[in-house]
Amino acid sequence: MHAVTAPIENDAPADGTLASKPQVRTLLLTDLCDSTLLVERLGDAAAAELFREHDRLVLGLQQRWHGRLIDRSDGLLLLFERAIDGLGFALDYARGLRDIGERRKLARQGVELHARSGLHVGEVLTWRNSDAAVSFGAKPLEVEGLAKPMAGRLMTLARPGQILLSATAEPLAHRASRELGERGEQLVWKSWGRWRFKGVPQAQEVCEVGEPDIAPLRAPQQIRGKAWRDIPLWRRPAALAAELLLVAGLATGGWFLTRPQPAIAFGERDWVVVADLRNLTGDTLLDESLQQAFRISLEQSRYVNVLSDLKARDTLRRMRRDPDSTLDRAIASEIALRDGARAVILPTVAEVGGRVRVSAEVIDPHTQTTVYAESADGSGASSTLGSIDEVTAALRGRLGEALESIQRDSVPLPKVSTANLDALKSFAVARSLRSNQPARALAYYQRAEQLDPSFALAKLETGTTLISKLANLPAGKAKLEEASRLRDRLTPREALQVDATLARFGPPAPALEKWKQLVTLYPDQLDAHIVLSQLEMWDGNRFDRALSHARAAQAPQATGRAIAQYLEGIVLVGMERPDEAIEKFSAARAGGYMGAGFSYAYASAVRRDWAGVEKVLSQRVNTGRDSGEVELPEQRAVFAVDRGEWDDALRFAADAETAAMAAEPVVLGREERIRRLSVQVLAARESRDALVSRIEEEAVALAAVATLLDAQDPTLRPSMLHALGYLAARLDAEPVLGRIVADAGNMPLLGQYPMVEQMQRILEAELQRIRGDARGAVAALETIATADDAMVPAHSALLRAALAAGDLGVARGQGAWLEQHRGRAYVERSANDLLLAVNVADTTRLPAMLSTSTNTRRGR
Repeated sequence: MHAVTAPIENDAPADGTLASKPQVRTLLLTDLCDSTLLVERLGDAAAAELFREHDRLVLGLQQRWHGRLIDRSDGLLLLFERAIDGLGFALDYARGLRDIGERRKLARQGVELHARSGLHVGEVLTWRNSDAAVSFGAKPLEVEGLAKPMAGRLMTLARPGQILLSATAEPLAHRASRELGERGEQLVWKSWGRWRFKGVPQAQEVCEVGEPDIAPLRAPQQIRGKAWRDIPLWRRPAALAAELLLVAGLATGGWFLTRPQPAIAFGERDWVVVADLRNLTGDTLLDESLQQAFRISLEQSRYVNVLSDLKARDTLRRMRRDPDSTLDRAIASEIALRDGARAVILPTVAEVGGRVRVSAEVIDPHTQTTVYAESADGSGASSTLGSIDEVTAALRGRLGEALESIQRDSVPLPKVSTANLDALKSFAVARSLRSNQPARALAYYQRAEQLDPSFALAKLETGTTLISKLANLPAGKAKLEEASRLRDRLTPREALQVDATLARFGPPAPALEKWKQLVTLYPDQLDAHIVLSQLEMWDGNRFDRALSHARAAQAPQATGRAIAQYLEGIVLVGMERPDEAIEKFSAARAGGYMGAGFSYAYASAVRRDWAGVEKVLSQRVNTGRDSGEVELPEQRAVFAVDRGEWDDALRFAADAETAAMAAEPVVLGREERIRRLSVQVLAARESRDALVSRIEEEAVALAAVATLLDAQDPTLRPSMLHALGYLAARLDAEPVLGRIVADAGNMPLLGQYPMVEQMQRILEAELQRIRGDARGAVAALETIATADDAMVPAHSALLRAALAAGDLGVARGQGAWLEQHRGRAYVERSANDLLLAVNVADTTRLPAMLSTSTNTRRGR
C-alpha cells in the first residue's frame, strides 16, 4: 500500500477560477469496450447490476491507488499524483474486468469485458466548480490542458484490454514498477514506435505495459484520419517505388535495404545479459530447464555474444550482492552496464488461454525500458523448446543478424539439447554446481545422461569437467569421444569445442588451429584465448603470442578473467618482466583466483627475493592434484638449487619422490625420480659412474611401461628419455646418451611436437660434441638457439660446445643470455618441465663458472 498523499483537489481554487499555475499530474482515460452491445446482450436489468459491480470495483481501486475520478460515462477520467499509481489502477482495472466477466460467464453470451486505457503525464489546469454549479450537474473538479487530449488519443488507439503509455509516462512508471511487488517484475513493457495523432503537431512515442496473460501485447491498429504510424520518408510509397527501381538496378545492395534494423544500437559481437527466466506457469520443472534451453539456443549465434551466467554471478559479488540473487530487469541491467553489455534479454514463460507462451523482451539497460519483445505459443510443456527456438531466432533478427546467418547457425533445441525436460533440469543443476562443486555436478550430469542417453551436450560438459576441474584426463577424453560420436546432436559451436578439446590430446599444431577457429567464429568464447595462450607458451615457446591471448581473455565479460590475469603473470615472468608479473598475480588473487602459488613465487625468485618466495608459498592453495604433498617439496628443491643450498635441495627432492611414489608410481613417481636425479647430478655428491648407472637404469625401465605412457600422452616417454639424455650429456656419458638418442629418434610422431623435436636435436648436437666434433655441434646449436622458439637447454648446450671448440666469444654470449633469462628458465617446460632445476641452476652456475675458468668440470 502506498503512503496516502494530499487530496488532488486541494490544489484547485474553490471559487471556479483557474489554479494559479499548471500542475504536473498523471491522467488515465479508459473506455469500456462495446458497452452498448453489452446492454443489448444482457438486458437492462442484468446490465445495470453489472455496472453497479463495475462501479464498486472503480471505487475500491480509487481508494487503493489514491486516484481522483474527474469524469465518467462509458469510460473514466482519473487524476493521480504519480505515474505508478495510475498504472496500478489500470492494471487492477483490467484484471478486475476480466474477473467480473468470468464470474458472470459473459463469454457464453458472446460478450467480453475489456477497457481501453491511455496513460499520460503532463501539465493540467484544475479548478473546483461552485456548489451551485455542481447542484445543476456540473462536475465537482474540472481538468483541462493539452495532457488531457493526449491521454484521450492514447486511449482511442488502444486495443481492447490494452494499456498504452506516452513516452513521458513510461519511464516514470517503469522505474517505480518495483513498488508493485512481484507482479511488477512480471510486467511486459513494449515500445510501438512513433505515432502521429490528429491535432498533435509532433510525433509521439507509444508504449505498452501489461501482464502476459491479460494484455494483448500487440501493436495498436491505425485509425484512419485519427492515428497512424510515423513512417520515415524513405519508407513511404513514392520513395519505396524509387527504391525498388534502384534495387532492380543494383541487386547486390538488396540485402542492405531489406535487412531488419535493430531498435537498439546493437552491433555484431555486442554482448547481452540473459536475465533469469520468469516462470508464471507454476510448473517448477520449467524453471532451470528453460533457462538453460534459452541460453543454449541463443548461444548458437555468431552475431550475439552472451554473457555467461558464471560471469554474471561474479559481477554480483563485486556489486556486494548475493550471487544467488534473481537477475530481474533492474539487476540484470546493472550487470550489463558494469560489464559493457549492450542489452538485457528477459525471458518469460506463461500459460495464456490454455496454451504455453514463451516470450522474451530486449531491454535497454540504461533506461530499463523494453525496446521490443517476441513471443511464441504452443500446446503443453513439450512445446516450449520449439517456442524458444522461434523466439530467439526472432530476437536475433531484431538485433540485426542476417536471416541467412540465423538459418545457418541454428539447430532445433530438442535435437541439440534434449526433448526430455527432466534431463534438461538435471543438466541445469549440474551447470550451477560445476564451478565450485564439480564432483556433485558430475552426479547431475550422469542423471541427465540416464534420462536421455543421447544427450550429447551433457557428455561434452561431463568430459570438460573431468579434465579441467578433476584432472581425470583419461575419463574426460572418453566422455568427449562419446560426445563426438553424437555430433549430430550438438550445435556447430559445441561440435567445434569437442574437436578442439580432443585436439589437445595430440600434436599442438592441429590443436592451435581448432582453438583459433573457435575464437574466430565465436569471439565470446573467451576461455579459448586461455587455451591458446597455454599452447603458444608451453607447446611453442612463443611468449609474445602467449601474452596477446592472455590479455584478450581478460575482457570485462570474461568468466575466467582472474585466471587470464594469472596466466599473463606467468608469461611476463618468462619475458623477464617480474615486477609487472607480480602486479598481475596480485590482481588475479584480488579477483578470486589463487593458483598454486608457485608461478607467483617464481617472479620473486627471478629477483632473488627469497623472503618474497617464502611469503607466497606460505599462502599457497592446494591445486586439487591427487599427489599428496608432491608439488611443494618439488618446488622447494628448485628454489634451494637456485640458492646453492644443496643439502636442502637433496632433502626436498627426496621428499617429493616419496610422496609421488605413494600417490601414483607409474607416471608421477617416475617423473619425480628423474627430477631428483637432476638435483643429484647438479649437487655432484656421488661419483660420476654411479650417476650414469642410475640414468641408464631409468632409461631402460621406461621400455617396460612404454605402452601405458604412450596411451596417456605421446610426449611422456620421449620427454622422460630426453631429460635423462640431457643429464647424461652433462656427464659426458656418450654410450648412454647415444642409446637414448637412438631410442627417442625411432619414436613415431616425433616431428609433430616442435619442443620434443627441438630437444632431440639438442641431444644429437651434445652427442656430436662428446664424440669430438665440437665445431659441428656449435653450428647445429647456433641454428637452434637463434630461432624464436629456442629453449634454455639449447643455449646451455651451445655454451658447452663453444667452450669445447675454443670459441670464447660464443660461450660468453650464451653465458650472458642465460644470466639475463632467469624468468624463462623458471617458466619454460623443457622436457615436460623435468629440467626445471637444471635450467634454473644454469642461469647462475654457468655464467659464474665461465667468468673464472673455461675448464668446466664434467661439462656442467
